[in-house]
Amino acid sequence: MKSFEVPVHYRSTLVTAIKQKRKAADKMKKDFSPTVLEIGSLQIILARHFGFCYGVENAIEIAFRAVAENPGKRIFLLSEMIHNPGVNADLQALGVTFIMDTGGKMLMDWDDLTSDDIVIIPAFGTTLEMEKRLRDKGIEPSKYETTCPFVEKVWNRAEKIGTEGYSIIVHGKPKHEETRATFSHSKANTPTVVVKDMAETEHLAKFITGELPAEQFYTDFAGQYSEGFDVTKDFQRIGVVNQTTMLASETQGIADYLKQVMIQHYQLSADKISERFADTRDTLCYATNDNQSAVQGLLQTEADLAIVIGGYNSSNTSHLVELCEEKLPTYFIKDEHCLESLTSIRHFDLHTHTEKQTENYLPSNRPLKIMITSGASCPDALVERVIERLAEITGNEPALEAITGNWTAIS
Repeated sequence: MKSFEVPVHYRSTLVTAIKQKRKAADKMKKDFSPTVLEIGSLQIILARHFGFCYGVENAIEIAFRAVAENPGKRIFLLSEMIHNPGVNADLQALGVTFIMDTGGKMLMDWDDLTSDDIVIIPAFGTTLEMEKRLRDKGIEPSKYETTCPFVEKVWNRAEKIGTEGYSIIVHGKPKHEETRATFSHSKANTPTVVVKDMAETEHLAKFITGELPAEQFYTDFAGQYSEGFDVTKDFQRIGVVNQTTMLASETQGIADYLKQVMIQHYQLSADKISERFADTRDTLCYATNDNQSAVQGLLQTEADLAIVIGGYNSSNTSHLVELCEEKLPTYFIKDEHCLESLTSIRHFDLHTHTEKQTENYLPSNRPLKIMITSGASCPDALVERVIERLAEITGNEPALEAITGNWTAIS
C-alpha cells in the first residue's frame, strides 16, 4: 500500500514499532489478537489495528501540500477535512479557513470566494451540487480533492447498479458529510433512499411490501429520498450501499434483511434473486472492517476498562465505542488531557452527545488492565501520549521508559 508524506508529529516511535512488529508476524492480517504492554503495575492491551487509515493519510498529504504549493493565496477547506480536532486545528493554524461546519452550515459568506482561491475537498467527499457551485465560482474542486478512494468506490458501485436498473438504499447517518455526498452521487443515476439503522430499514420494508400506504413514505422519510421517488415502482429492484464507516455487522444485517424481504415478497428462487436484489457486499472500507474486527479480538481479553481515542464527531470511532460498551466500562476521549488525574476523567457520552466528568473511573486492583484503541482519523502520536499519561498518573513512568525499544516486554 502506498506510503504518504504525513507530518512527523503525527507519528509515534512506540506505536510504529509495535505495528511493524505485528505486520511482520501477520502479513495476511488474520490475527486480530491484541498487543499487550506490561508497564509496571499497568497493563495496556492495544488493539491489533487502529489509527490513521489510507484515506486519512492521503487527505492529510494533499491538504498540507495545498498549503505548501500556494504561498500567499487564500486556502479554504469545504468543511472539516477529517473528524480529528487536532489535525483540523493544525490546518487552521497554517491559515486554512473552513467554509462550512460538518452539518453544512455556512461559516462565511459564499460570495467572498473568488476564482483565485484554493478550496480543498474533505476526505468525506462532497455533493455534485457543491462541486457545481465551486466550478461556477471558477474554482476547480478536483485540484485538491482529498475524497477517500473507498468512498469513491461506493459512489462507483452505486452508479453501476443504478444504471442496471436498481434503486439504491444507503445505510448511513443522513446528516453525515459522507452520506450526504453519497446520496448526491447516487441520486444522479437512480432513485435513492437513506436509512440510518435497522429500525428504519424494517419500517422501509413495509413500504416495499405494501403493508403501509405509499403516501406515508414521503412523510416518514422526508429529506431522505431523491426527488421524484415513486414508492410504487422504485422498490421493485434494490441494492444496498453504505457510509463506509458504519458498523459492519449492521450494514450486513440490513442488506441480509432487505434481501429476505425481496425474496419473500416476490417469491424468488435462488437463481432469480439477482433480478430483484443487487450484491453490494464490498462497499465497507477495509480500515473500518479491520478496526472493528480488531476490537472484537480485543474484547476476548479480560480488562478493567476500555479507552477509545478519537474525535467526538467521528462515526467510525463511535462504532468502536459501541462495541466496547457491550462488554465493559468504556471511556471515549479526544486526547490525553481528558485523563485529568488518577481519579477523574472527561469523556464523551454517545447516548447524551455531551462531554461528561466521571470520578473514580480507575479501579484499585493491580495490575490495572486497560484496553486502548482509536479511530481511523486519530494520529498514532496521540495514542502514545495517552499511554504516557496513563503511565504518569499510575506512577509507572519509569517502567514505560524501560520497555521503550525492549520488545521482550511486549507479547
